[in-house]
Amino acid sequence: MKWIGRRQSDNVDDRRGMSGGGKTLIGGGVIGIVILLLNAFGGENGQMIGNILQQTQGQQGAPTEERALTPEEVKEGEFVKTLLADNEDVWTKIFQENNLTFEAPKLVLFSGQVQTACGGASSASGPFYCPGDRVIYMDMTFFEELRTKFGAEGGDFAVAYVLAHEYGHHIQTLLGTSAKMRQAQEGKSEAEANKLSVALELQADFYAGLWTHYNEKQNAMLEPGDIEEALSAANAVGDDAIQKKMQGQVVPDSFTHGTSEQRMYWFNRGFKSGDIRQGDTFSELN
Repeated sequence: MKWIGRRQSDNVDDRRGMSGGGKTLIGGGVIGIVILLLNAFGGENGQMIGNILQQTQGQQGAPTEERALTPEEVKEGEFVKTLLADNEDVWTKIFQENNLTFEAPKLVLFSGQVQTACGGASSASGPFYCPGDRVIYMDMTFFEELRTKFGAEGGDFAVAYVLAHEYGHHIQTLLGTSAKMRQAQEGKSEAEANKLSVALELQADFYAGLWTHYNEKQNAMLEPGDIEEALSAANAVGDDAIQKKMQGQVVPDSFTHGTSEQRMYWFNRGFKSGDIRQGDTFSELN
């Protein structure tokens, strides 16, 4: 992905050089890995992450330690800041085209653990968006696990896809889609509620593809293999792929994010259409 030389966002809080402080997550790693497997890319499940992890948090205080970022981490931060700026620019344009007011979210880069308005989370929770504070949280070590444990291709565009997906959840918060989904889940069976969650997640994948379409037109940023990297990441975190890998069987009624095929389809649909009106996953999945 071509990214050097473009604007970098100021909406990034880089906490990777800090460790400790506040509450320590007791057993958070094990629970976080389970959440990662079942709810890869967080999304509206940021609230669920908080609810679960808060039940297992210790109250131990730990001194805050700081360290200098490595040159690789500095470059990684510059890349993420550029991605965030690209998302800001694209979504500002899309909202203007539809006579809407855009408000950009913040992004927190962290290492190990983090406190959010949705509760505490560890790096094993995977990247997620917390609607409570309208912040995207990312521990960059996730992408190595995505490659080594889930078989996704490496590469910078896998990071771009994940960030764009989480940014899509912020768009859903701004448009009121997330609130409507949660309201629609009330009184539903678990299977029916899960279908609504799948629709929300697939729409975030569509928005990631839509962002890719617009950003390519504005910045000509794609290089050979970039779309394949995004599709590989989407394929790796499909509910069916994760369940088959972890438990040896697939239980469709328990899906919360969509199958690998669905995730790749909706990303591609956003990318190829460039039309936000084609992203109504709720109507097409019911």
